[in-house]
Amino acid sequence: MLAFYNACISPPAFSLMGIPQLEAHHVWISIPFCSMYVIAVVGNCTILFIIRAEPSLHEPMYLFLSMLAVIDLILSSSTMPKLLSIFWFDNREIGFHSCLLQMFTIHCFATIESGIFLAMAFDRYVAICTPLRHKTILTHSAVAKIGLAAALRGILYISPLPLLVRRYTYYRTNIIAHSYCEHMAVVMLSCEDISISNIYGMTVGFLVLIIDSLCIGLSYFLIFQAVMSLATVEARLKTFSTCTSHICAILAFYIPIAVSSLTHRFGHNVAPPTHILLANFYLIFPPVLNPVVYAARTKEIRRKLAKMLSWARRQVVRY
Repeated sequence: MLAFYNACISPPAFSLMGIPQLEAHHVWISIPFCSMYVIAVVGNCTILFIIRAEPSLHEPMYLFLSMLAVIDLILSSSTMPKLLSIFWFDNREIGFHSCLLQMFTIHCFATIESGIFLAMAFDRYVAICTPLRHKTILTHSAVAKIGLAAALRGILYISPLPLLVRRYTYYRTNIIAHSYCEHMAVVMLSCEDISISNIYGMTVGFLVLIIDSLCIGLSYFLIFQAVMSLATVEARLKTFSTCTSHICAILAFYIPIAVSSLTHRFGHNVAPPTHILLANFYLIFPPVLNPVVYAARTKEIRRKLAKMLSWARRQVVRY
């Protein structure tokens, strides 16, 4: 046993590999990631500005969308700057406590985002199935409480993860074969018993990924029933079209995160570059896609965005 622990280390910092086996191509890989990060930041900041500036958008759906934009900004900013510093400057080192903070931020806000998607599904259910009670059920106060509940759930669910990791003293290596401090990527380096961390991580994943998606699926099943009871095809299409943006955003969030989680735990034959790219994809793709989808599918946002672009064009021409 003593010889076993002598082979382990207690690192003050970890070293992130970026995209393993593709180190020679990091500069080229950085181009799409940097482009997507810029689009995510500009797109989500634009959505927040439009919703804040337009009083007609101060409705539950758009308030939840503004929460989603804030979460996407935090999620993408928690990983992309460090990833780009690895690609451009080979800056791989991350302090132990910084690693734990990054781990908490990523998993916490991904959990909160799942809760906001569930809240948005509930909003669509109330708006379509009980439209006369929509404004009385989802008041501004109720929306704020739902957002707070989603945030508290994320904090309570995820706080034990870095606390459990903090208990580990010895690691086989300080090199994390990942581009950020993903929970299992760090835990699997430990020389100690990781069963509690593994079981708790899987439990949280089940509670968030499976239960939230089932509840969202139930909401849309009831919505579909209500839509099909409408008299005309035109009314059905018009009513269901209010849900398409939300459905696209849900698929963009849940599919990559499910594939990445399953690949990390069970896809032992999957090449490391594929797994790491998938893991980064689920953190950057939803923040990029959400503003584009909602801007393209929401008439009010399109109208306000057109006014902003027209004003900007006039200012450019003037000067």
